[in-house]
Amino acid sequence: MNDSKTSKICVVMPTYNNAGTLRDMVERTLQFCPDVIVVNDGCTDTSAEILSSFGEKIIIVDYGKNRGKGYALKQGFKKAKELDFDYAITIDSDGQHFPEDIPLFIKALEQHPNALIVGSRNLNQENMPGKNTFANKFSNFWFKVQTGVNLPDTQTGYRLYPSKNLPNLRFLTSRYEAELELLVGAAWRGTDLIPIKINVFYPKAEERVTHFRPFWDFLRISVLNTLLCILAIVYGLPSRAIRRVRRWHE
Repeated sequence: MNDSKTSKICVVMPTYNNAGTLRDMVERTLQFCPDVIVVNDGCTDTSAEILSSFGEKIIIVDYGKNRGKGYALKQGFKKAKELDFDYAITIDSDGQHFPEDIPLFIKALEQHPNALIVGSRNLNQENMPGKNTFANKFSNFWFKVQTGVNLPDTQTGYRLYPSKNLPNLRFLTSRYEAELELLVGAAWRGTDLIPIKINVFYPKAEERVTHFRPFWDFLRISVLNTLLCILAIVYGLPSRAIRRVRRWHE
């Protein structure tokens, strides 16, 4: 069994034009994890200057052009595996997530060393955008259809991934919906998905910085869900059934 006290854990933080919150997020994250990989997903604001000011305190992955959150995560995971980290905690740079919750993930890891730990937000809290609540319920429903697994929050990006459970990382999409794809793939491979309660901050609507485009993003996630449902029929659910039979005979 892996010991979380000796395992190498890093934080992967994708960022795209969140200069207003980036410095604070990096500084707070460093208080709880000394190994922080920040992926500059083609920022056009002052994010690059902010990141460079940290010097060798952080690891920067920079590829110049905006490619989407899924691509940024893939590059962050790739760097984490190159540096031989056992686990990667993903966190957003927009101030929504609390770095102070990192110990909650590590505590859960002690009990579930081979699991994917998934943050679970309170979707009824103040200032929660209505479209986020709808999107999460929509996503949760299709995730259950595709995997047979119940999760309270399939949309949060605050998670802890075991590096060994990230083989090849061939995504169908390169945007934010890749996070859903990662969950579905993990469930199909038999990885335990463990939800933990996390804090979340949403500023008032007039102060909020978002890259969410309701029409196009819902269209893309609908297309992805259609593909995943087809793959679930021909691969995902049969694989899950076979694993259950094998466990039953063991």
